[in-house]
Amino acid sequence: MSAQLTFYTNPMSRARVARWMLEETGLPYDTVVLDYGTTMKAPAFRAINPMGKVPALTHGDTVITENAAICMYLADLVPGKHLAPPVGSPARGPYYRWISFMGPLEQLMVAKSTGGPLAEPAMAGYGTEDDLVNTLEAAVKDRAHLAGDTFTAADLLVSAYIGWYLQFGLLPARPAFAQFAARHRERPAAQRANELDGPIPDRKPA
Repeated sequence: MSAQLTFYTNPMSRARVARWMLEETGLPYDTVVLDYGTTMKAPAFRAINPMGKVPALTHGDTVITENAAICMYLADLVPGKHLAPPVGSPARGPYYRWISFMGPLEQLMVAKSTGGPLAEPAMAGYGTEDDLVNTLEAAVKDRAHLAGDTFTAADLLVSAYIGWYLQFGLLPARPAFAQFAARHRERPAAQRANELDGPIPDRKPA
């Protein structure tokens, strides 16, 4: 791989997920730490991500934003690491499914964090809270992997978000959630990523 990878982040953000994925790949990358409200909103970074938010990844002239997209893109860069099931395999379906499922989960968790009433099920992308939480619990209960028999970006993304929202008290503390998050948090790449980013303050995310 000749093009340079550059990772734009703030360690007190969801960009920690992308950092973990970068560490799983073993690829060399540069890190640019941005500050909220200043360099993250400056013209130089908005030229990369007009949203003025992290994470963002550049690979040569290619720009990738959003944790799910970054994880899938990186997995495909290193096929020998088996961080994505082979194209055309049955495991590719659940791989896409559970990565995409983090979208509705994020909607619900952000809605809960505001303390206001949740949207009507017919209007909300996550349906009802019970349906979403129960579906996620059934997916991870007594399982090590979500897509096939090996660790993939789906396991990384789902376990990272479960751990994040357990920490902030937004997901119910069900044993299946705690076990799934803990299992993958012990991976060497996850440990390296946490050492690079440092501890997360015990507070709700802004």
